[in-house]
Amino acid sequence: MSNSAALQQFTKRLGHSFADEGLLRQALTHASASNKKDHDNQRLEFLGDRVLGLVISQALFEADQTAREGQLAPRFNALVRKEACAEVAAEIDLGEALMLGRSEMRSGGRRKVALLGDAMEAVIAAVYLDSGFSTTQTLILRLWGNRIFTAEARAVDPKSALQEWAQARGLPTPVYTDIRRSGPDHQPIFEVEANLTNGYSARGEAASKKTAQVQAATALLENLKDLT
Repeated sequence: MSNSAALQQFTKRLGHSFADEGLLRQALTHASASNKKDHDNQRLEFLGDRVLGLVISQALFEADQTAREGQLAPRFNALVRKEACAEVAAEIDLGEALMLGRSEMRSGGRRKVALLGDAMEAVIAAVYLDSGFSTTQTLILRLWGNRIFTAEARAVDPKSALQEWAQARGLPTPVYTDIRRSGPDHQPIFEVEANLTNGYSARGEAASKKTAQVQAATALLENLKDLT
């Protein structure tokens, strides 16, 4: 199937007709297939992540008027993390339209979580640049569908989310290191550092080691949002 035919079929599955098809082409072009004529989708992915975050934040805010920030945050993470984006991408067969280099095609790139998630965010940016926020918001809410109202059940604790992030990218399980304990014996403060083998780390402080680990994992997930 030609690239043009694949793009046309994908636009039908996506449910959006592009005025500028070049935006869609760029959104579906992985770095392994980019050249001087067709730029890859990394810049679009950066923008799409922000647009998705705003739409999902507002949707969760409106869906549960009584939820506190501490309840909304894990639901948000469950809906915008790479695995969630890849799940939506798989439902519309985005992988079939991805333009990949030969090595990525041979290694099963059309099914890789990271590639699908990145491309889904890039497609969101392409729709945003092509038709504006309102159209993009409608598209996201349609594609994410009932996930928004079941986000609480889908949400996992930050430590589990961090482990899933690492596993999806072929990294070992995160390591939590005790940094120090301070404060009086009856009211101690524990500082813990979460580490990944890719060199990223973050620290958390709390009155218990377990909670400090959760805080460290939360901080590290936040740091990793823009990491491709």
